Amino acid sequence: MSLTKEGRNQEASTIEMEAIQDQFQAVVDGFIGQKLADQITTYTLTVAASLAFLVGFIAQDIRLTLYIALGGTALAFLAVVPAWPIYNQSPVKFLSVAPASAGGSGGVGTVVIGGEEVKVRT
Repeated sequence: MSLTKEGRNQEASTIEMEAIQDQFQAVVDGFIGQKLADQITTYTLTVAASLAFLVGFIAQDIRLTLYIALGGTALAFLAVVPAWPIYNQSPVKFLSVAPASAGGSGGVGTVVIGGEEVKVRT
Protein backbone atom coordinates (compact mmCIF):
# COMPACT_ATOMS: atom_id res chain seq x y z
CA MET A 1 0.00 0.00 0.00
CA SER A 2 1.63 3.25 -1.09
CA LEU A 3 0.90 6.65 0.28
CA THR A 4 0.17 9.53 -2.00
CA LYS A 5 2.30 12.64 -1.86
CA GLU A 6 -0.45 14.38 0.12
CA GLY A 7 -0.57 11.49 2.60
CA ARG A 8 3.21 11.62 3.12
CA ASN A 9 3.09 15.40 3.65
CA GLN A 10 0.30 15.01 6.20
CA GLU A 11 2.25 12.28 8.01
CA ALA A 12 5.38 14.45 8.11
CA SER A 13 3.34 17.39 9.37
CA THR A 14 1.85 15.21 12.13
CA ILE A 15 5.33 14.07 13.20
CA GLU A 16 6.55 17.68 13.32
CA MET A 17 3.56 18.74 15.40
CA GLU A 18 4.16 15.87 17.84
CA ALA A 19 7.80 16.95 18.21
CA ILE A 20 6.73 20.52 18.97
CA GLN A 21 4.10 19.27 21.42
CA ASP A 22 6.71 17.12 23.20
CA GLN A 23 8.96 20.17 23.65
CA PHE A 24 6.14 22.20 25.19
CA GLN A 25 5.00 19.28 27.34
CA ALA A 26 8.48 19.07 28.87
CA VAL A 27 8.19 22.72 29.90
CA VAL A 28 4.67 22.36 31.30
CA ASP A 29 5.58 19.20 33.27
CA GLY A 30 8.11 21.27 35.23
CA PHE A 31 5.36 23.27 36.90
CA ILE A 32 4.11 20.59 39.30
CA GLY A 33 2.79 23.08 41.85
CA GLN A 34 0.86 24.91 39.15
CA LYS A 35 -0.71 21.67 37.98
CA LEU A 36 -1.65 20.77 41.58
CA ALA A 37 -3.25 24.19 42.13
CA ASP A 38 -5.22 23.78 38.90
CA GLN A 39 -6.47 20.33 39.94
CA ILE A 40 -7.48 21.54 43.40
CA THR A 41 -9.37 24.47 41.87
CA THR A 42 -11.14 22.29 39.33
CA TYR A 43 -12.21 19.64 41.82
CA THR A 44 -13.26 22.13 44.50
CA LEU A 45 -15.37 24.20 42.14
CA THR A 46 -16.92 21.11 40.54
CA VAL A 47 -17.94 19.63 43.89
CA ALA A 48 -19.20 23.00 45.17
CA ALA A 49 -21.26 23.64 42.04
CA SER A 50 -22.77 20.15 42.06
CA LEU A 51 -23.57 20.34 45.75
CA ALA A 52 -25.03 23.84 45.37
CA PHE A 53 -27.25 22.74 42.51
CA LEU A 54 -28.54 19.66 44.29
CA VAL A 55 -29.20 21.39 47.61
CA GLY A 56 -30.79 24.38 45.90
CA PHE A 57 -32.96 22.16 43.72
CA ILE A 58 -34.15 20.05 46.63
CA ALA A 59 -34.77 23.08 48.88
CA GLN A 60 -36.08 25.20 46.00
CA ASP A 61 -33.99 28.11 47.27
CA ILE A 62 -31.78 30.08 44.90
CA ARG A 63 -30.21 32.03 47.76
CA LEU A 64 -28.97 28.78 49.36
CA THR A 65 -27.58 27.70 45.99
CA LEU A 66 -25.63 30.93 45.66
CA TYR A 67 -24.30 30.79 49.23
CA ILE A 68 -23.01 27.25 48.77
CA ALA A 69 -21.44 28.14 45.39
CA LEU A 70 -19.80 31.26 46.85
CA GLY A 71 -18.54 29.24 49.81
CA GLY A 72 -16.93 26.73 47.43
CA THR A 73 -15.36 29.56 45.46
CA ALA A 74 -13.97 31.09 48.67
CA LEU A 75 -12.60 27.70 49.72
CA ALA A 76 -10.90 27.24 46.35
CA PHE A 77 -9.51 30.78 46.61
CA LEU A 78 -8.04 30.11 50.05
CA ALA A 79 -6.60 26.79 48.91
CA VAL A 80 -4.70 28.05 45.86
CA VAL A 81 -4.04 31.80 46.01
CA PRO A 82 -1.68 32.04 49.02
CA ALA A 83 1.88 30.83 48.41
CA TRP A 84 1.52 27.59 50.35
CA PRO A 85 4.77 25.54 50.63
CA ILE A 86 3.10 22.51 49.05
CA TYR A 87 3.12 24.28 45.67
CA ASN A 88 6.87 24.97 45.77
CA GLN A 89 8.22 21.50 46.52
CA SER A 90 9.86 21.11 43.11
CA PRO A 91 10.71 24.58 41.84
CA VAL A 92 11.81 25.11 38.25
CA LYS A 93 15.43 26.21 38.00
CA PHE A 94 15.79 29.04 35.51
CA LEU A 95 19.02 30.16 33.88
CA SER A 96 20.95 32.73 35.85
CA VAL A 97 21.93 35.95 34.12
CA ALA A 98 25.14 37.76 34.94
CA PRO A 99 24.90 41.57 35.21
CA ALA A 100 25.35 43.44 31.93
CA SER A 101 28.34 45.64 31.33
CA ALA A 102 28.24 49.22 32.66
CA GLY A 103 27.57 50.58 29.16
CA GLY A 104 23.80 50.74 29.68
CA SER A 105 21.12 48.86 27.80
CA GLY A 106 21.86 47.18 24.51
CA GLY A 107 25.14 45.78 25.78
CA VAL A 108 26.42 42.26 25.96
CA GLY A 109 25.61 40.12 28.96
CA THR A 110 26.41 36.58 29.90
CA VAL A 111 24.16 33.64 30.59
CA VAL A 112 25.40 30.59 32.49
CA ILE A 113 24.36 27.37 30.74
CA GLY A 114 25.58 24.10 32.19
CA GLY A 115 28.36 25.86 34.08
CA GLU A 116 29.64 27.67 30.99
CA GLU A 117 29.20 31.40 30.39
CA VAL A 118 27.68 32.35 27.04
CA LYS A 119 27.66 35.96 25.83
CA VAL A 120 24.28 37.29 24.74
CA ARG A 121 22.89 40.65 23.66
CA THR A 122 20.68 42.36 26.19
